[in-house]
Amino acid sequence: MLPRNPFGRLGRALSVLALTAAAVLAPVTAQAAQAATAASAADSATAAPSRGWNDFSCKPSAAHPRPVVLVHGTLGNSVDNWLGLAPYLVERGYCVFSLDYGQLPGVPLFHGLGPIDASAGQLSAYVDRVLSATGAAKADLVGHSQGGMMPRYYLRFLGGAAKVNALVALAPDNHGTTLSGLTRLLPYFPGAEDLISAATPGLADQIAGSAFLTRLNAGGDTVPGVRYTVIATRYDEVVTPYTSGWLSGPNVTNVLLQDRCALDLSEHLAIGLTDRIAFHEVSNALDPARATPTTCASAF
Repeated sequence: MLPRNPFGRLGRALSVLALTAAAVLAPVTAQAAQAATAASAADSATAAPSRGWNDFSCKPSAAHPRPVVLVHGTLGNSVDNWLGLAPYLVERGYCVFSLDYGQLPGVPLFHGLGPIDASAGQLSAYVDRVLSATGAAKADLVGHSQGGMMPRYYLRFLGGAAKVNALVALAPDNHGTTLSGLTRLLPYFPGAEDLISAATPGLADQIAGSAFLTRLNAGGDTVPGVRYTVIATRYDEVVTPYTSGWLSGPNVTNVLLQDRCALDLSEHLAIGLTDRIAFHEVSNALDPARATPTTCASAF
């Protein structure tokens, strides 16, 4: 029997909604708070190069000929989301880059809230910049949550398939989420859906059945020429059901983390932030020719 999940699904979902409300709806007006935030952002912005990623002088090696672009999730940013995985990949010889996308005016640090089609345009421009700097013909993308789903818009509608070899997605919401059923309550609160769409369109786009997801998934989940890997956790309390992340089609590999290690209790955030078992699976997906078995021992 699998170990019991210690994380409360509903509690985590509510915390996500509360964080969103605090970040988006609360006015950011105090000058002192803005100054502190700016200083924190500046410190974070310098952290990535010091840890070995976002180095635009990096040239891919023969062993790892494609740069890796990391795509953060909703309410994430280019540094905090990747303090675990980026150094892990750098240590293994990859040129690693990360971008910020989906920024809203007056909302610092918490990104991925803008319209997802516009965010995909930001990703397109960033990949072009990385390819130009590195001289590589194609990149590999690794995304967490929205960052695992949003690139599919880039691949399908913005010409990304010609520039991307593989998309590796950690806990993506490829077919939307109900946030443990909370989104199903929205119709009972008049105006709630309109408020979310107006204030945080990036959240509205991720609700199961949204117009964005309907268009994204029409005609199939994948595009030719790209390898897809989805890494999900049974204990995901944000992407619900977790099977919403699965893709179907050619060149698709769907991985349930607990099939690799039944003792892994990672939920939605941990799978992208700290879980070295998931990181090992990412490494395998980026370099399948040198893949080694992912087990509980991969955490060490």
